[in-house]
Amino acid sequence: MTEQNLIEPSESPNGFASRRRLVLALPALGFVGVAGVLALGLNRDPSKLPSMLIGQKAPAFDLPPVKGRTLGLASTNLVGEVSLVNVFASWCVACRAEHPIFMRLSQDKTVPIHGINYKDSPDDAAKWLDTMGDPYTRTGADIDGRIAINWGVYGVPETFVVGADGIIAYKHIGAVTPEALSITILPMVERLRKGAST
Repeated sequence: MTEQNLIEPSESPNGFASRRRLVLALPALGFVGVAGVLALGLNRDPSKLPSMLIGQKAPAFDLPPVKGRTLGLASTNLVGEVSLVNVFASWCVACRAEHPIFMRLSQDKTVPIHGINYKDSPDDAAKWLDTMGDPYTRTGADIDGRIAINWGVYGVPETFVVGADGIIAYKHIGAVTPEALSITILPMVERLRKGAST
């Protein structure tokens, strides 16, 4: 056997070039994949994020009242009539934008609104409600934010429609607008009331 026969045949120049192109293309393909996933995430409407609690009983909780209020909020208060539960904070700009809507609903006695005050200082929460007006039937102080986490809150404001049976029927993420109120929230309140009365 000659020395030449003992040497492994070398890879053809075309095979080496193909493998090299593949190795160079992998990072680019990975980047495109990651960019695609991020683009999908950025294009999702955060107000359409699903809630695992829809169709479930409201999580059990019992919150003390916000400073200066006499009625706290507990899960047992959410049974007996259709209501809204609004998660808000004095430091939340979007909460300020939706607050006049809740004041009008409260004055018109359209639907009971309960508040969960999220990660707020007691003085700031009391001052905010004293200054802006208090539309809430009951308001619980969730100072450490644990109750809001149990409700699956992503950030404030968020508003839930709760049936008379204490079951969460709908979750609105972000400030409630007049459109969201008239197109989605109040029609759902009426459907739930009709369903409870039949």
